[in-house]
Amino acid sequence: MDNRLPPHPPEPRPRRRDRHGRGMRGPVAPPQVPLAVSRAEAFIDLVHDSVDRLERRWSQLSDVDFIVREVPPPSGADPDGESSWEAGTVPLGRLVTAEGGRNARIVIYRRPVEIRTKSRDERALLVHEVVVEQVAELLGLAPESVDPRYGQD
Repeated sequence: MDNRLPPHPPEPRPRRRDRHGRGMRGPVAPPQVPLAVSRAEAFIDLVHDSVDRLERRWSQLSDVDFIVREVPPPSGADPDGESSWEAGTVPLGRLVTAEGGRNARIVIYRRPVEIRTKSRDERALLVHEVVVEQVAELLGLAPESVDPRYGQD
């Protein structure tokens, strides 16, 4: 019995398979479309879209930092000394006013918003409402005056 390898490896066969008669497989997505966008990245995009929409109307928002966090901290105590989680409500966003040379910050909590929505359109609507409410609190205005379409969609 001869256990020697052949002198040259066999050439790979070209793929000619047409599975189930549906034609050859093509690319999964066009080159300009990312193949995978995580939920977190998609959520950040929604926040940026909402902020861009409001910054066109309110120039003072350029000095505000918009931050996305996964969940609110459970130890965030309200004036009664009870955390919001213990009170039975989980905040969707939070305003941190400017102090000590730091810009004002608006924090949007991703997981609570995602849990309350079923589709991307609902999520975009809720994100925009949360951003508008926090901006209204920052500016000391009603949400309807910050964005006239607030609550109408």
